[in-house]
Amino acid sequence: MHIVWLGKKTPFCGNVTYGREITNALLDRGHRVTFLHFAQPDEAAEDHCGYEEVSLPFIFKSQVLTIPALGSARLLSQTLEKLKPDLVHASLILSPLDWKLPEICQSLEIPLVATFHPAFDQKRRNFSSSTQHLTYQVYAPRLANYDKVIVFSQIQRNLLVKLGVPLSRVAVIPNGVDISRYSPASARLSSPYPKPYLSSSIKAQLDADQLYVYQGRLSPEKNVESLLKGWKHANMGLRNKLLIVGSGPLEASLRAFYTGENIVWLGFVANEDRRIEILREADCFILSSLVEVLSLSLLEAMACGTACVATDAGADGEVLDRGAGIIISTQKVSSQLQTLFPLFREHPDITTMLGKKARSRVLERYTLSQNLTTLEHLYERLAAPARSSYSLSKGA
Repeated sequence: MHIVWLGKKTPFCGNVTYGREITNALLDRGHRVTFLHFAQPDEAAEDHCGYEEVSLPFIFKSQVLTIPALGSARLLSQTLEKLKPDLVHASLILSPLDWKLPEICQSLEIPLVATFHPAFDQKRRNFSSSTQHLTYQVYAPRLANYDKVIVFSQIQRNLLVKLGVPLSRVAVIPNGVDISRYSPASARLSSPYPKPYLSSSIKAQLDADQLYVYQGRLSPEKNVESLLKGWKHANMGLRNKLLIVGSGPLEASLRAFYTGENIVWLGFVANEDRRIEILREADCFILSSLVEVLSLSLLEAMACGTACVATDAGADGEVLDRGAGIIISTQKVSSQLQTLFPLFREHPDITTMLGKKARSRVLERYTLSQNLTTLEHLYERLAAPARSSYSLSKGA
């Protein structure tokens, strides 16, 4: 099957990771993939992964929003007409082009799938969740024009249906993790990379009895300051460390205010093997977000057998329900963590038990292989009628 993937490769965010993981897996399964994304011509030549690439011109591009240049819609239409793919899959990037895409594909009689994954909190308990809810309200009427809209959870599906997207148009296919790569320390795979600064003995290098990890962007919606406050007030001692992995607009201010021998600021880690080693060594992974969709970092930590604590924003509560982790409210995060951290310190058997349950939950629901098979079945159901219609028109 020939799939045109419309997504993003920069700047780095969850959408970038999602597109990379799915397209690489589709290639491994023998499909042809053409990757369309907003980039300068020299960007498109930097990172070929076995698929064809087409760059679309843009005026502005960030982690949140992309503004296409004049003529990008025409170029997209011409490219699709030339390629004649079996299907277009748009990993929506919050761009005006998202709204024109259904019209373009309908005119060319090409089935169109969208993945819609802006963060959200269905309870709208804060400014971030109210802002994200507005995004859902604006997009819902347009999503009804796609042949199928993929979301990551039942909660997200219910929200879109409530906003007017037909139930028959929405499919739940969660994020998935490569469970052979993201695995507990006991199942460690040999790495092709040189030994990183933080290797298999992270705790020894940091002189830590226990290691607590946050991995993600340092931005307002991630609510990392509440995590740091909870850690500071818990008085965990010098031999229990909090490792902050990631970067973002709040990094400088947070690092300046929250310093100490038991807080380690590692910055952004590009090397995937290094990130896996960190998760394997961690006693607990914490996600303090005000809004989420379904955190891939959370799933990766769970797959590595790490105990997880996350807020009930987005679908993260659904991931950890029925004992797969500890779910906290997006309100009063620091006080909840202040209570939990000493409990984990005094009873390490709790994190061991939660880590095993987390790994089991990923094996049950969130493997990349299982979810990709579901995606392939969806593709086939949409592409088969289009192929038949095309064959009949040629015969006529």
